[in-house]
Amino acid sequence: MRQLLNTLFVTSEDVYLSLDGENVVAGRQGTTVARYPLHTLQSIVSFSYAGASPALMGVCARREIGLVFCSPRGRFLARVSGPAQGNVLLRRMQYRTADDPVQSCRIARNMIFGKVFNTRWSVERTRRDHGLRVDDERLAAVSGQLQDLLTKVAEETALDRLRGLEGIGAAAYFGVLDEMILREKETFFFHQRSRRPPLDAFNALLSFAYSLLAHDCASALESVGLDAYVGYLHTDRPGRESLALDLMEELRPCFADRFVLTIVNDRVMKPADFEIQESGAVLMRDTARRTFLQKWQERKKESITHPFLEEKIPWGLVPYVQSLLLARYLRGDLDAYPPFLWK
Repeated sequence: MRQLLNTLFVTSEDVYLSLDGENVVAGRQGTTVARYPLHTLQSIVSFSYAGASPALMGVCARREIGLVFCSPRGRFLARVSGPAQGNVLLRRMQYRTADDPVQSCRIARNMIFGKVFNTRWSVERTRRDHGLRVDDERLAAVSGQLQDLLTKVAEETALDRLRGLEGIGAAAYFGVLDEMILREKETFFFHQRSRRPPLDAFNALLSFAYSLLAHDCASALESVGLDAYVGYLHTDRPGRESLALDLMEELRPCFADRFVLTIVNDRVMKPADFEIQESGAVLMRDTARRTFLQKWQERKKESITHPFLEEKIPWGLVPYVQSLLLARYLRGDLDAYPPFLWK
């Protein structure tokens, strides 16, 4: 359990929440684990299957304290709300901002700044850890290109041009991604991004990681009361969770890409884990997906110091913290949306 930004995160799947006077009580098998004063909380996000007492749900609804239930893997399940739905004001501000190109660009610009920044540091991490095994001169050149791009992104005021800068950064990064793959290059290589279907094993892994990350981002946004379908960088499209795609941009290189590189370079994934169909599509076998999901959950439990909060949190809470920060910006509590800048 951890309290961040006036939000209580219950990350243990066997903790039951109840009410004792003016306190939230976290218990496990009849034993009190922790107590939190209600007046210090704006929301509670529980990843536990054990649930919460009706008394706690009722008082949270009356006081407009958000109470959200997610599965231990992070899938959004439900939100408790009373007669008055406080999230309507937040969502109305979200929709107004999405209709304003200038305001949309301010948010999207910071998200893309975060993406380019994290992309550069992913390249630098490979240079630091494997400098003798890679083409360091080539990686250094791309790192410098991404560094120069940060200045242009920070100054951009138009969404279309911002999307163009994002495309330039992605092309530069993907151009050296193959250099960062260190093992079994006859199977694990990256020539270009392919999806629906992926045409090689590495793209199959990337696609799976991106789908899981998008799912986590959508759940996080819903948990703080935002509409995952209304974004700022990605335009509205029926059935597309545009804001989740926006939020995950800054997390792709440092979370999803680095995770895939790790499980490939550490030989967690093997050539036998994939099957090639007649169409040329490369798919993960069921056993490989189970291994992937197990390692993904383990990665989400690892700690990271959040660059804005300067507190240690599990990787799995990063989308939730970023969603809270975005909601606070939309409410006017922050001057700008602070992207997740990883090092």
